[in-house]
Amino acid sequence: MIIAFAVVSLAVARVLSPSRPYASKLESYECGSIPFGDAWVQFPVGFYLVALLFIVFDALAVFLFPWVLALRGLGMPGVATMVVFLSILGLGWFYAYRERILEWQ
Repeated sequence: MIIAFAVVSLAVARVLSPSRPYASKLESYECGSIPFGDAWVQFPVGFYLVALLFIVFDALAVFLFPWVLALRGLGMPGVATMVVFLSILGLGWFYAYRERILEWQ
């Protein structure tokens, strides 16, 4: 039902939306400045790796804070589950450190 709603919404928007392409719409916008150069430039892969590591450790925080609050009620299985989770993330952090992923040149 949700997928059908999304597909119908996109189809209706496509049919009803005005489309008047012209050259200035296809140019890149640079905050009111006159654009120069190509808008599609390659970023160093380091930016993507930093973003990926941020997302991974942000997910750690999302799971860790509620776990700490519910620690008394979880018992030993809850502690064991979090130890496994933290071990996997620790291995990932160790790999990133060992491979010097965050050191750019």
